[in-house]
Amino acid sequence: MTERCTWCGTDPLYVAYHDEEWGVPEYDPRALWEKLVLDGFQAGLSWITILRKRESFRETFEGFDPERVARWGEAEVESALKNPGIIRHRGKIEAAVKGARLFLDIEASEGFSPFIWSFVGGRPVQNHFASMVEVPAKTDQSDAMAKALKKRGFNFCGPVITYAFMQACGLVNDHMTHCPCHGRIKALSPDG
Repeated sequence: MTERCTWCGTDPLYVAYHDEEWGVPEYDPRALWEKLVLDGFQAGLSWITILRKRESFRETFEGFDPERVARWGEAEVESALKNPGIIRHRGKIEAAVKGARLFLDIEASEGFSPFIWSFVGGRPVQNHFASMVEVPAKTDQSDAMAKALKKRGFNFCGPVITYAFMQACGLVNDHMTHCPCHGRIKALSPDG
């Protein structure tokens, strides 16, 4: 049986995200930071809500350019809070600004991408789940990532959020074994 993972349903936006983006190994530091911020905004919401607002998020957060967002002050935060195109949550917006500054520190000291990928030994974890009920909400690696991010000062990055981030960025391949994307994503891994 070769049918895609059931979590994406039939919504065209969700299906495209599943087929083209979710689980594809991401190494670009700016893109990793963007996805970490968006996963933080997802806390308490569904991912489709974030996907539908992603372009507004990108516009509001200046293309998720960490250098620009790191310079935000109260005026930019207030402007974001008035934007109905994003999730208007002061704590999450302020966490994104703080996260931009922390990103820049990590990028300068060790590189954000190597830091993130260190939690899986630098290569995607290839899981082999036949059913969504087998997929964990968090793992030892996501717990370690959450602790390390929090220790550095990040917010909205608990182990469930970091596991969703790891799935989205291809640090783990959680496509179901019957999903055509499972093998395609696995082939992108250094181990093939």
